[in-house]
Amino acid sequence: VQLQASGGGLVQAGDSLRLACAASGRTAAVDALGWFRQAPGKEREFLAAIRRRFETSYYSDSVRGRFAISSDNAKNTVYLQMNNLKPEDTANYYCAASTAYYSEITYYGRSSTYRNWGQGTLVTVSS
Repeated sequence: VQLQASGGGLVQAGDSLRLACAASGRTAAVDALGWFRQAPGKEREFLAAIRRRFETSYYSDSVRGRFAISSDNAKNTVYLQMNNLKPEDTANYYCAASTAYYSEITYYGRSSTYRNWGQGTLVTVSS
């Protein structure tokens, strides 16, 4: 599975931005898609995940209520709508795909759950 993230850019605090991640290849094997981010000097952070078959989503506490994940299975694309952006949201944003099934949805918050990763798209939020 190959992943191509897009939609990053430079925005001001309070703005909104929508990221997209297009999957190609063996997309039928994908159980879930997730978004992570990594700021300079910090560890990779889980943001949100969506399970394609059931369209159930899971969020980290840090972005719940402000970010929203959605998917268009016909287009094999997952989106991350980010609202009320803050300077601390500045990071490289990565999408990832998991082909493994877990009954416990919190497992999709782990980096190790995902086998395939996109190249990242940079989001910079100015104050």
